[in-house]
Amino acid sequence: MIRTATPADIPVIHALVRDLATYEKAPDEAKATEEQLREALFGERPAAFAHIAQDDASGDVVGFSLWFLNFSTWRGVHGIYLEDLYVRPEARGGGHGKALLTELARICVERGYERLEWSVLDWNEPSINFYQALGARPQDEWTVYRLTDDALTSLGSPPAAS
Repeated sequence: MIRTATPADIPVIHALVRDLATYEKAPDEAKATEEQLREALFGERPAAFAHIAQDDASGDVVGFSLWFLNFSTWRGVHGIYLEDLYVRPEARGGGHGKALLTELARICVERGYERLEWSVLDWNEPSINFYQALGARPQDEWTVYRLTDDALTSLGSPPAAS
């Protein structure tokens, strides 16, 4: 079962984010707090959205997706950027990941969005195979760049007075 996340889901979303960071071999990089997630998802001006995957039999939360809107200047419409998709290892193979992606594709179709995009680590062969089986294709001609920490601060800070 896939449902829209509620504020009551914040603790489990936070735990799943931490699990995902561990799976991606970067647990120290997951610094978001429950309060930051609450504000991003349910604050006065939500900037992100989330869906929860629950086991049909037990009702246990087994996965989540967290996404936000992007915009294509070439297409002239919004799309969805999937920031995180994670299903607990013991629940993989049960259709939860596909159901989460299907829900996001449904939202795209319903709202007239023309893209559903995400990134995947090069070494994550099981996910790559899964995504390609759904018809997703890598954008090999593009390289993702990112500014964080000191580099972001340096670029975004006012020049030093002389």
